[in-house]
Amino acid sequence: MSILRSFGSFALEVREDGVAIATFSRPPVNAVSLSVYEDIGRFADHVAGDDNIKCIVITAPDNARAWCGGADLHEFKGMTVEKRKERYRFINAQLPRFHQIDRPMIAAIRGAAIGVGVMLAGMCDLRVAGEHAQFACPEVDYGLVGGSAGMFAMLKMPEAKVREMVYTGRTFTARELEPTGFFNYVVPRAAVLPLALDLATEIAGKSMPALRARKLASLMQEGPEWMEAYLEAQEMSSALVERPESEAAILAALKGKRKRKQD
Repeated sequence: MSILRSFGSFALEVREDGVAIATFSRPPVNAVSLSVYEDIGRFADHVAGDDNIKCIVITAPDNARAWCGGADLHEFKGMTVEKRKERYRFINAQLPRFHQIDRPMIAAIRGAAIGVGVMLAGMCDLRVAGEHAQFACPEVDYGLVGGSAGMFAMLKMPEAKVREMVYTGRTFTARELEPTGFFNYVVPRAAVLPLALDLATEIAGKSMPALRARKLASLMQEGPEWMEAYLEAQEMSSALVERPESEAAILAALKGKRKRKQD
C-alpha cells in the first residue's frame, strides 16, 4: 500500500518497495516561484527523516506542459539588485537541501526543463528524458547570468556545447543533447516514466545504508567548485537586473505568454 503526502506543489507517493514518486505540479507550466523553493526544502527535510524512502523518481503530471518551466517571471517584475540578492539568499537556503538528499534521485523528464529546471535535473543522480523533451538555459535572453554552467562542467558535459547553450539561450531537444552524456537514457515519451520506475525499483532493492553511503560519497566526489561557480554567477546576475534591457525582456516575455494564452 502506498503512502501519499503533499508538500505544496509536490505530491509524494511512497511505495512499499521503497520507491518514492514525487510529482511536481504547478500549472500551467510548472514555473518555480519562491513558494516552490520553500516546498522543495520541506520535501527534502521530509525525505531526510523517512527511512521508508530508498529511491526517488521526480516527475510531472501526464498533461503538464513542462517538467519544470523555469523561474516564475512574474516575480522578476520591478526587480532590484537588493531584491535579487534577497531572492538568492532564500533560494540558497532551500536548493542545496534538495541536492544533498542522501537517497538516489531519478529525473523522469517528459516535458521541457528550462533554466532552474535544468539545474534540478542536473542535481538528480540519473536522468531519463523523452526524445522530444526540450532543454534551455535562457537567462541571457533576459540580460541575466544563469548558474548552470558550473554544474554542466561538474557533469563533464562538452564545454563547447555548454557555451552554446548559455550564450545563445537556444532550446535543444533531449535527442540533440544526447551525445553530451547529460542523460542516462533518451527514449520515446511514453517510455520515460516506466523506465525510470524500473531503474528505481532495481535500486530500491539494495541495502539502505549502502545507498546512503554511496550517495554521500558521490556528493563528496563532486566537490564544492560547481556550487562556488553557481554562487558567483548569482552575484553577477544580481548586478544586471536593474539594467533597462533586463526589465524590458522580462515584460516582453510575460506579455508574449499572456497573448499566447488569449489566442
